[in-house]
Amino acid sequence: MTCSRRLNRVLIVGVIAAATAAGPLAHDAAAATEGPDVPETIEVDPGHKVFLVGHAVGVQIYSCNPVPGGFQWGLVAPRAELYDDDGTLVATHFGGPTWQARDGSTVVARRVDGVTVEPTAIPWLLLERVRSEAGSDGDQLTNTTFIQRTATTGGIQPPAKECNKHQAGTTREVPYTADYHFWKAAGG
Repeated sequence: MTCSRRLNRVLIVGVIAAATAAGPLAHDAAAATEGPDVPETIEVDPGHKVFLVGHAVGVQIYSCNPVPGGFQWGLVAPRAELYDDDGTLVATHFGGPTWQARDGSTVVARRVDGVTVEPTAIPWLLLERVRSEAGSDGDQLTNTTFIQRTATTGGIQPPAKECNKHQAGTTREVPYTADYHFWKAAGG
């Protein structure tokens, strides 16, 4: 088994264990229609409710790029799998940013705002739907209005000193975990 596979399995087990250990603190979509406790800058407006929560395990992919005066890491895309509280795969997450449910439905969103809660982790975000499409087996994500990324660990870009002329054009995959809360109109 490769190191990457071992790391992914360890992360998945950790996320599932954390969700299970949290008990009543774990977000159940039916019980969490008001959403997670977040800073005001990434709150969702009234009139919306949470309909899906996914615990993500994946990587943030960065590339070392030449910029005026040197080199800098830039985000290429995320790649993650989202699991429910029982450890069942419910969606995947990739560039766009895009989420695809198991039924094939997708939602693409854009960043509204973000806040750094933990300096060793990527920011918590509020994103709004740009477009969505039904899948071949359903439309679970088509009514999404907002997505919140919370409870992040890891995923921050590599140290600046590791992006130089010798690393130009290379990519790094940085492990991360997060919770994604999918919102829709309260009447929908």
